[in-house]
Amino acid sequence: MRWTSVVWSVIYLLLLLSLMTPFSIVTVFFLILPATILFATLNLKSFLLHVIPVWLIAFIVHPANLLLALYFMIPSLVMGRAYKKKASALRTLITGAGTILAEMLLLLIIGTLFLNFDLSSYVQEIVKMTMSPLKDVGGNNPLISDMAWTPEDMQMVSNATMKMIPFAMIISSFMMSVITHSLARPIIESTGFHVPKLKPAREWMLPKSLIWYYLIAVVVEIFAKGTGSSFLTMVAVNLVLLLHIGFMIQAIGFFYYLGYTKKWSPVIPLLFTIPIVLFPPMRIIGILDLAFPLRQYMTKSKR
Repeated sequence: MRWTSVVWSVIYLLLLLSLMTPFSIVTVFFLILPATILFATLNLKSFLLHVIPVWLIAFIVHPANLLLALYFMIPSLVMGRAYKKKASALRTLITGAGTILAEMLLLLIIGTLFLNFDLSSYVQEIVKMTMSPLKDVGGNNPLISDMAWTPEDMQMVSNATMKMIPFAMIISSFMMSVITHSLARPIIESTGFHVPKLKPAREWMLPKSLIWYYLIAVVVEIFAKGTGSSFLTMVAVNLVLLLHIGFMIQAIGFFYYLGYTKKWSPVIPLLFTIPIVLFPPMRIIGILDLAFPLRQYMTKSKR
């Protein structure tokens, strides 16, 4: 345990230092993992003895590293405490993702109110910087000059990007939580601590009320487009996208249930998962599985 903890402390330090490099776009999704493992497997005194030296070294390299360490430490403590309390895997994922999302929103509010940060202007600058090479290419080449990006096109992309920011925040926070749990659970289990795991995919079943939420979201989206309300459009678009992901998860669970009842090879449900992810309209299977008792029908047909 002593050497394992030291190794995870070193990994934690390397991940913190990577935030100032281009690798941060990948390593940021793993930053919660080391501290979560350390907090779940050590007592408070040992945890601090491992973490404080990492923070001191990171601070010496660059003071901003300490702020980033504190920022990502909060969800690590939340998920680590959930593992210590033997909370269910779903509850651990939700609390971890919710903590990360709350931090994102709090940081955005603080930046907007006290640091004069304008998210809309920032998004427009990013879009302009990204699209300017395409605009220059179109302007210099008469053959594709008609395809050049105009200021109106850039503004349209900026508006669409702004509408997708809530969805991106929710998905990124959930991905960080899922990645942390997927790696932390087997590692913590290997040290002798029992950590509950998620239910098998065949038992995944979302609430049937999501069907009504989906219908409401679609109606609100249509109404918002007619009225030109950007706020309603943003809410409806993000809600619809999140529900689409939920229906895809439901469809995956259905095929795993079907494979279990029919005694298929475990590879077959996995092969069905690939087109569900790559071909979003297949989420209709998840909608039908929620709206109608397809699983019960498959069980009865087996008898």
